[in-house]
Amino acid sequence: MWNGHDHKTRTEDKALRCLQARMGVSMVKITVSGHPGSGTSTLVSGLMDHFGWSSLNGGDVFRAEAKRRGMTLAEFGALCTTDLEVDRQLDALLQERMSAAGAEEIVESRLSGWWAYRLNLDCVRMWIDVDAEERARRVVAREGGTIEEALKANEKRTAVDAERFMQLYGILPEEREPYTIVLDATHLGREEVLAAAVEHLEALA
Repeated sequence: MWNGHDHKTRTEDKALRCLQARMGVSMVKITVSGHPGSGTSTLVSGLMDHFGWSSLNGGDVFRAEAKRRGMTLAEFGALCTTDLEVDRQLDALLQERMSAAGAEEIVESRLSGWWAYRLNLDCVRMWIDVDAEERARRVVAREGGTIEEALKANEKRTAVDAERFMQLYGILPEEREPYTIVLDATHLGREEVLAAAVEHLEALA
C-alpha cells in the first residue's frame, strides 16, 4: 500500500543528502558486505585507494565500545555472545554513524547493506558472493590450517551468526532484498572485483 508520508520522508532525505553533497559533506557512498573470506576488506582497501575515501568497519565500532566500557576485546566479545542487547546497541551505534553528516564513504559489515536499506541511504549496497570452498581456501592462505578446518569453522560461524541475526532482526545478511548489486566473486581476482564495484559506483554518479 502506497504511503504518502513515507514517500515524502524518503524524498526529503534524498534532497538533504544532495544538499550535503553539494556542500562537500561526506556521506556513505557504498556498503560492502559478505561472509568471512569473501574479500570485503580487500575491496574496501581498493576503493579507498581508488577514490581517496575513508571507511568504517563494524569492528571499529566494536573496539571503540569495548574501550569505552573499559573491557578487553576478549571480555567484550564474551559479553556479546551472552547478551543480545549488547549486539543491538552496537548495531544502533553503527547505524548512527552511517546516518550522520560527515559519515565515512565506505561502510563494511555483514549487515551494513541492510542498515543502509532500512535507513533509506542513497548509496550502493554491495554483497560479495563467494562459494564456501573458495572462502575456505582464502582463509587458509591468510591464516594457515587446512581446507577442512576452515570449512567447518566458517560453517559454524555462519550458522551461529545466522541464528543471532534472525533472533535479533528476522533477517539474514545474504538475502538479496537490500542490495543494489550482488557480485559472484568466486572466480574473480581482486582487481576484477574492484573494477566491477567502481563501474557500478560511477554509473550511478
